[in-house]
Amino acid sequence: MNTVEAGDEGLIRLSIFLGLFVAFALLERWFPRRERRVDWRLRWLNNLSLSLINSLLLRVLVPFSGTAFALLVQLKGWGLFHLTDIAPVIAVVVFLLAFDVTIYFQHRLFHYVNALWVLHRVHHTDLDYDLTTGNRFHPLSIVISMLIKLLLVLVLGAPAFAILTAEVLLNATSMFNHSNLKLPAKLEKMLRLVVVTPDMHRIHHSVLDTEHSCNFGFNFSCWDRLFGTYLETASIPQDMMQIGIKGFDAKSSVRLDRLLVQPFTKNSDPT
Repeated sequence: MNTVEAGDEGLIRLSIFLGLFVAFALLERWFPRRERRVDWRLRWLNNLSLSLINSLLLRVLVPFSGTAFALLVQLKGWGLFHLTDIAPVIAVVVFLLAFDVTIYFQHRLFHYVNALWVLHRVHHTDLDYDLTTGNRFHPLSIVISMLIKLLLVLVLGAPAFAILTAEVLLNATSMFNHSNLKLPAKLEKMLRLVVVTPDMHRIHHSVLDTEHSCNFGFNFSCWDRLFGTYLETASIPQDMMQIGIKGFDAKSSVRLDRLLVQPFTKNSDPT
């Protein structure tokens, strides 16, 4: 990827995002897994507004993309990949795996460190579960996540194409595994052998502590199996399973202003 291509990164990512968003929005409307608790228009407005704020904040606080940073790392010859004669294709594959397992452990860290959990909790307090839940993250958690990704790029010396591919995959799979999409049982079982499916990740959003402490993966399903956090089925059928966090079940908590201040409050407004 040269400098011109890097300059097109934003357009590439936006085009893919919009295309997949429309596709998953239609699919989950045609084949819904669960009934909605809250007006989807209200949720989507606030969840997507939060995502827009995150994008603008990153543009200000981290005024370069992961791809641009990878180009700088490549130019300087930094990172482990530059100490070897690793083929570019192998470097991309290795980075994609390293990126995904890093996201897996980052996710676990955000659950087990309280200062990080109160930020990540914004994602879990969504009262419904659909593709916009995959965009519902507090701005501070997004900034921390971006810094972790940049550190990984620096340590490995990842090719620019690898980080672009990883980010596109992460956005795509986040929309897919957060979608309110009902897959045929056989297809779901087959896909789950490789990738995180909506039914697999939805368990992670259960109101039960024992269930939202499982299934941390975003892209590949293998990490939960390898590291002992895989849960195949919820304790009750998924169409009846309660989503969210206890104490944050007021419908006013879907509002954008409540999402921004939520890490600094103990529970949602009871009104």
